[in-house]
Formats: sequence, C-alpha cells, structure tokens
Amino acid sequence: MRLMTFTRGTSSIPEIGARILHAVGKEILPFADAAKLQGIEYFPITMREFLRAGNKAMDQAKSWVQELSKSAPELLLGVDEITYLPPITNAEKFLCVGKNYRTHLEELKRTNLIKEIPQEPTSFIKLNSCLSGHNAKVVRPRGISRLDYEPELVFIIGKRALGAKKDEAMSYVAGVTILNDLTCRDLQLREVASGSRFWTGKNIPGFGPLGPEIITIDEIPDVYDLWMTCSVNGQERMRVNTQDQIWKISDILEHFSRFIPIEAGDMFSTGAPGGVAVGKENAEDLYLKPGDVVECSIDGISTLRTTIIDES
Repeated sequence: MRLMTFTRGTSSIPEIGARILHAVGKEILPFADAAKLQGIEYFPITMREFLRAGNKAMDQAKSWVQELSKSAPELLLGVDEITYLPPITNAEKFLCVGKNYRTHLEELKRTNLIKEIPQEPTSFIKLNSCLSGHNAKVVRPRGISRLDYEPELVFIIGKRALGAKKDEAMSYVAGVTILNDLTCRDLQLREVASGSRFWTGKNIPGFGPLGPEIITIDEIPDVYDLWMTCSVNGQERMRVNTQDQIWKISDILEHFSRFIPIEAGDMFSTGAPGGVAVGKENAEDLYLKPGDVVECSIDGISTLRTTIIDES
C-alpha cells in the first residue's frame, strides 16, 4: 500500500489516504471519505495517529484500497487535485543516521568533512519545520551557493520499540519513504570546523523534501538490496545500492532504542550514498541552482521530485 498525506484543492487541512497503483486518471483515495461512506464515526486523521492505531487501522485501509477503488470510484481524487505533504508532518523523532555508506565515507574523507570512521551509528535530528512534500519548490536562500543533494532511504516505525533486538527489527517497521537531505555545504563546513552538531545547513526551511508516499514494508522485496538514485534535470548523478550501508536498520533500531522508546510514526533516515556533489572534482558545477529539478528515487518503486528556486 502507498500511504500519503495531502491537502485537496484550496484547503489547508491535511488529510491521509492511499495512492491506488495502476489507476488511470484518478488514483488518490482519501480515508476520511471512505470512512464516511461506510458510516465509521472515527478514523485517524493524521499519519502518526494512523500508525499508532496499529493493525486494525492498517487492515481497514488495505480493504478500502482493494474494494472501494472499484466499487466507489467517485471517491478517488486526481493527482492534479491535491498538494503532496510530507507523509508524516509531525514526527516526534526524525533521526538521520550519518556516515553510513562506504562510498560516501570516502568522499567525506577526501573533502575533510570527517576525520575518522564512527564505530557505532551516529545521528542528528531533522526538524519538522524543514520538511517539504513531493513536487515542492524549495527556496535556496541568498548567500548560499553550495547546495547539495542527498537521496536517502527512510524507515517509518509502525509500533513502539524499546530495547528492540536486531533479529526482530523489521517487525517494528511500517514502511519506507525517500528523503532528499538537502545540505548547504557552505554552512556544514563551518559547523564541522567549529565542532557544532546542530547541522543548520540541513535544517533550513524546505531542506527536507520527504515522500511522496510511505511504501508499506510488504511491498519491498529486500530493503538491503535497493538502488537509490538521484538525477538533476534528467541527468543521473548517482546510483548506489543499499547493500553499501554500514549500519542496517536492525543495527540502527537496536542502538537507538536501548534507552529511549521509539514510537510509531518516528523515522530513521539511513544516510546519503556516495555520489553527492561535494565529493566530485567539479563540485562547483554540480551544486544545485535555481531552476534545477531534482529527482530522488528508490529505483523502480517511487520517485520524489523537487524544484529549486531563488529567494525572491
């Protein structure tokens, strides 16, 4: 199932629903409309609520996707009738694991962005205020010239985990989505030099395109064998397999849930693959500029699109 958060028409009220695969024209099923049609008094209205409602809500949504898309096609919306929001807009915790691809570590060492390889998973916090949705136009602020792309696989947690063990990690995962962890290298280099861990250059408003949807884990054959790709203006810039990850989601969840409860709706981004602009000899030519269209993909499964614009 493809779960999504969106607004419709001119409304500013977020809704949740599912995208119907292989539908033609109208393909978005709003869960609120499905619940109303079936006389259900209450159904979760945010993705975090939906995930915390557990298997009952998930099974209900799956039945709607299978049945109502055929029996009640009038409920479906076209993609031109909605605006995509980040699938989860209000995560309690969005932890981004850094230095997690071998190819990317080599880039970081060459550019002096790291001095040593970590011996356990490390992370920084991605703020909700920086998130944006699929097809968003992201402003490159004045004074920033080195804006880089970082396609990342994100795991969405589906139930509370505290003291989770590696061999049971996947039972806590509801699905995956894509993050383009846009990074201002100008600021990042300064923060590395000063020892700051806040990563301002990754938390500027809009610098967290996320989505377009949560692909439920039953639709992913092997999370450790996915091709993450990134193209700019139709030209592929990187293609790296998740086999290159150092820390798998099993390592990550076990590490971070040792003492802190990880709740349904929390997210883990698993790091940037190798191939970002900063690691190339012609980096200055590759940094993102206003007008650039960036597409980050789980190859063959889902694509997140972002347009970079200048500050007006």
